[in-house]
Amino acid sequence: MNKRLQDALKERPLLGDGAMGTQLMLAGLEQGGCGEAWNLTHPERVLAIQRRYAEAGSDCILTNTFGGSRIMLHRHSNAGKVEAINRAGVEITREAFGAHGGYVIGDIGPFGGLMEPYGDFLESDVREAFLEQARALVEAGADAVIVETQTSLEELGLAIGAAKLAGAPCIIGSMAYDVTLDGSTFRTMMGVDPERAALFMQEHGVDIVALNCGTGMDMERARQAVERYRKVTALPVMVQPNAGQPKLVNMQVVYDETPDQMVPGVVPLLEAGADIIGACCGSTPEHIREFRKAMDQYIETNGRQWIARKYENQTL
Repeated sequence: MNKRLQDALKERPLLGDGAMGTQLMLAGLEQGGCGEAWNLTHPERVLAIQRRYAEAGSDCILTNTFGGSRIMLHRHSNAGKVEAINRAGVEITREAFGAHGGYVIGDIGPFGGLMEPYGDFLESDVREAFLEQARALVEAGADAVIVETQTSLEELGLAIGAAKLAGAPCIIGSMAYDVTLDGSTFRTMMGVDPERAALFMQEHGVDIVALNCGTGMDMERARQAVERYRKVTALPVMVQPNAGQPKLVNMQVVYDETPDQMVPGVVPLLEAGADIIGACCGSTPEHIREFRKAMDQYIETNGRQWIARKYENQTL
């Protein structure tokens, strides 16, 4: 049985996985299709993707449940399959690790709309949708729940609260930041900066603060975000930057940052205090394999210093 994820991070940094959505499309998912339903209809394809991440060295893999809330699944006429889709997501990810083992992180993405008074969704409906999904993930045995790609504190708070009520053994809050047009800083689409987000997440009881996706959030910007988180919280930090900027090529969205281009950013992230490093849109098992090599080399030569720095940060 795994020790708690947050306890494992006291000993060494961990490697996350890479993109799921772009990998599903490469495996045949049509544009706009329900990738989460593949947990039931094409589990072997989902397993093949996640197994490649496990073989590349991932310590943590997110379940294929990003759009697994009732509100999101309703758009694909799958609202009645919330429990089945999320449970299967956990089971497939666990199988992908095999005997080697690893941390299954139940993935909760945005509900895909706006709450009143700005939109049509009631806060109570969103809260219930998040709670239903979180319970399914926890009851299926997820080691942690990540609330990811968040841009507003209101939605983030509802999802964190749902994960707590569901009894998640570890809760990760992850924000999506966009670099401003002048390049001077980055904040979420709703105007939330990293310091404010980190303090909010800490106050609401997350175990790990994180960032993923976003516009212009490359490895260097992710490093800056880690430093900004570290200024206001001693909680562990997880980062999942995209593999470059999306480009439309032959009517296909392409992310063209190669593993060789991304991997030089791994050590600076570790030096800044990142505890879990993975990647987001456009990244592949090849990216993660190169991350693994860089992390292993760093841990071998700098592991003790990393731990010492970590305990120094806990005096915040």
